[in-house]
Amino acid sequence: MAAAAALQTQAQTGPDGLNSRNFDALSRFIYDYSGIKMPITKLTMLEGRLRRRLRATGIPDFNSYCDYLFKHGGIEKEAIFLIDAVTTNKTDFFREPKHFEFMERTGLPEMAAAGHKRFRLWSAACSIGAEPYTMAMVMQDFIEKTSGMDYRILATDLSTDVLQAARRGVYPRDMIQPVSPEMRRKYVMVSKDAARGEVRVHPRLRATVGFARMNLMDNAYKVGEPMHMIFCRNVLIYFDKPTQAKVLTRLCDCLLPGGFLYVGHSETVTGISLPVRQVANTVFKKI
Repeated sequence: MAAAAALQTQAQTGPDGLNSRNFDALSRFIYDYSGIKMPITKLTMLEGRLRRRLRATGIPDFNSYCDYLFKHGGIEKEAIFLIDAVTTNKTDFFREPKHFEFMERTGLPEMAAAGHKRFRLWSAACSIGAEPYTMAMVMQDFIEKTSGMDYRILATDLSTDVLQAARRGVYPRDMIQPVSPEMRRKYVMVSKDAARGEVRVHPRLRATVGFARMNLMDNAYKVGEPMHMIFCRNVLIYFDKPTQAKVLTRLCDCLLPGGFLYVGHSETVTGISLPVRQVANTVFKKI
């Protein structure tokens, strides 16, 4: 069925569309660079997204674009834009809320009881910033109840486009519906222009989050001192099993003993040897 769908997709591609030969070259580069799998069923999606790059570069068609990338050395300059075009950036505040309940009720109290006072947290696929700002809301509430504590959050992503949006911290008003009224009052500012329908994360919260571009395919993650908590959610599903194992192993290398790793509810670490034990649904504690 998948092969038939792929042939149908290719047959529908126009003369100036993305053909299977160019798709194969692009998908190989995307996989090698980012670990993201691009099956032939994604041909139409990739073509649609890359048409914006053709318009932006003034390149007339996909043959010319791929020649520029792979024959004329354009891939070094174009790689960031190419990856921006193919990454999926679905995100929400308090997405998969059980994770934040565990963080508030179990993870942070355990680490505080163990004597930790300066918390370092990492959102390893932060998208447009909803996840790290949610982490900051939970973290800020926690330290306000416990004196002598502080925290910093590192937020990284492969896409430069989403990092730019995350740094601004501006969102459509309906996006903050999952945020409690109390947290909205403390951490969210509503635009004075009601017609804009926008909100912005409060500056004091934004100041606790540092954003940086990072590729999870790198051999080592240069994040500084070990982390107390790492969120890497809903990105592993785009990787094959060997790539998942490499990424998860490197993440665990960046985690303090007793620290917590959170993965997406649709993701699993089954079959991967890691120095962790499961303590909640898709939450793992480093041994």
